[in-house]
Amino acid sequence: MDWRQKAVQLRRRIHQNPELGLQEHDTARLVFQTLRAAHISARKISKTGVVGVVRGAKPGPCVALRADLDALPLQEKNNLPFRSRRAGVMHACGHDAHTAIVLTSALRLAREKGSLPGAVKFLFQPDEEGAAGAKQLVQDGVLSAPPVGAVFGCHVNPRFRVGTLAVKSGPLMAAVDKFTIEIRGDGGHGAYPHEGSDAVVMASTVVNALQTVVSRRVDPVEPAVLTVGTIQGGHRFNILAESVTLTGTVRTLSKTLQKRMPRLIEDIVSGIVRSMGGSYRFQYENLGDALNNDRALVDLCLRTARDVVGHRNVKVLDRPSMGGEDFSEYLKRAPGCYMYLGSSDASARSRKPWHHPGFFLNEGVLPVGVEYMTAVAKAGLAFLKTAGRR
Repeated sequence: MDWRQKAVQLRRRIHQNPELGLQEHDTARLVFQTLRAAHISARKISKTGVVGVVRGAKPGPCVALRADLDALPLQEKNNLPFRSRRAGVMHACGHDAHTAIVLTSALRLAREKGSLPGAVKFLFQPDEEGAAGAKQLVQDGVLSAPPVGAVFGCHVNPRFRVGTLAVKSGPLMAAVDKFTIEIRGDGGHGAYPHEGSDAVVMASTVVNALQTVVSRRVDPVEPAVLTVGTIQGGHRFNILAESVTLTGTVRTLSKTLQKRMPRLIEDIVSGIVRSMGGSYRFQYENLGDALNNDRALVDLCLRTARDVVGHRNVKVLDRPSMGGEDFSEYLKRAPGCYMYLGSSDASARSRKPWHHPGFFLNEGVLPVGVEYMTAVAKAGLAFLKTAGRR
């Protein structure tokens, strides 16, 4: 079977059988068996992760290619012959394509190991959406034995046409934080609100006031996002709510601002809730730091991308995204570069955003991705060897 057909076959099989984070047993099994069938060294790691290694015939450094395995809790709305077979679970972010691209790249590189000056490691990571998978793989030693000198990743992007690759140096994606605010009142009868303490009114006031954190407490030229994503509380239409829980996310690019945000939020919550006779519990979690691409490796990736798709089809982005990616965890230990692969065409359906139940990608992105990832692995080995890095 031609490698292009193999990439499509793998992607469709994974798409039909999506699994949520830390439940990717079937996907990991497919990856593991495919690697072993091609005589590629492979082992399972972190419960549902897989790492493979192709060792070149020539001594040299090691680079890593990373793919994410998990899907999302969505009911697919695409009418495809290979649509999801699992109710309420869907690959709506392209992780099926990422896995197929890196797995097919491994098969191609295994055939070229006689000319490889070093080793290529393939990281098949669970739970990217939960922002826990990369951290766990790193803790379990995925970047050692052999030590990884550079790590590369890619993400399909419906904002760009198939055949386009896009990247920027420095910050590409934001840090991802999560907050939980539990607001407590005393409850009471809805007809006699003056006799109770209403957590719904407190929570509503907090939600509105939190919009002033970014607009009034953060430098206007400093990128920041604060979003309240859920509100849960109350028992009945005529009962004052005793408690309401809010959850939300904060996105920042600056480490300094990221550290300030919990205090800015809690100051507002504390002032409002206590002035209205309530109490609260505040939790703040860092789920991932900003993704910062290494300048030298971005230059390497740009040259490689231009060789693959041509100069006109490579975009240098002028601003980052406030989305998040736990690929940033690898970049704390090794320099690397994360690239966007255009996945849309002229059809409206291919421009549906990530995490949409109608998310659809043009499969022309698969051979482009394989060509790029295969080429960047070889270019990375040559770069590290020339630079004397290991």
